[in-house]
Amino acid sequence: MNYQVEFVILCVGQYSDIPNIQEFPAGKGPETFRGKVMHSMEYAAMDFNTAAAFIKGKRITVVGFQKSALDIAMECSTANGALNPCRLLYRTDHWNIPDCCPWKWVFSKFVETYITHKLSLAKFGMVPKQSFHKGGISSCMTSSMPGEFYDRVEKGSIILKKAPKFSFCKEGIVVEGEATPLETDLIILATGFKGDEKLKDIFASHLSKTTTILALSPVVPQLAVIGFTDSLSNLYTEEMISRRLVEFLDGTFKLPSIKEMEKDAERLDKYMKQNSRIDYQRSCTAALHMVQ
Repeated sequence: MNYQVEFVILCVGQYSDIPNIQEFPAGKGPETFRGKVMHSMEYAAMDFNTAAAFIKGKRITVVGFQKSALDIAMECSTANGALNPCRLLYRTDHWNIPDCCPWKWVFSKFVETYITHKLSLAKFGMVPKQSFHKGGISSCMTSSMPGEFYDRVEKGSIILKKAPKFSFCKEGIVVEGEATPLETDLIILATGFKGDEKLKDIFASHLSKTTTILALSPVVPQLAVIGFTDSLSNLYTEEMISRRLVEFLDGTFKLPSIKEMEKDAERLDKYMKQNSRIDYQRSCTAALHMVQ
């Protein structure tokens, strides 16, 4: 069924629908594992009681080190304790912050010292190589650390395992450079989502790169995308974007030319890349909070 409208606002978000699952060589992917492999999206769809019963008594490996991975590891730890510890497999150390960290009001170096001491990162060999400013705030590669997380690590109900590269085998996971596989019953991939793919599936033509950053598209002037950016305070960012959109629809201002908007996006890219560098993500607008 077709509908004729004057304006379309997409509020689909980027953290749903299309899971980000790494591709592996033949014979080394999830299909090789004799247990179950699932994405965190599938796990999150379960209600509390179903999820608790599902993970009870299993040797579980969670892949990832952002918010979903940390929360799932805590739930597995609660269900199974040190008898069947949850193994958390991650590639890169991140500046995950404790619930009571005053990062908004202090300088980056002080925050690094505070977090390192607060979470005993050096003790577990988890101090990131990149600074908090470049690898945390500016690239949106940080999340709130669940309370008592490292206490669970101390007690043995969560096992941290750094693995820059790995593959699957019948018994579980093989970390590159190690001969002995990590035996497990269930593998949960908390590896995020492919938000960009969702927009590509909606439109036959390519959307301008300015669309998700600036909300309003210079190529499709009757289109706006809301909720497709990352920041350390998403609600405030999206509220500002929504207000800007309302003013545009009320005729308060008009869009500049396509060329001007694309130049604007290039300037934003350049500014954000100078802070985040290798951890740059186009959807991350946290660096802009410095100048707002």
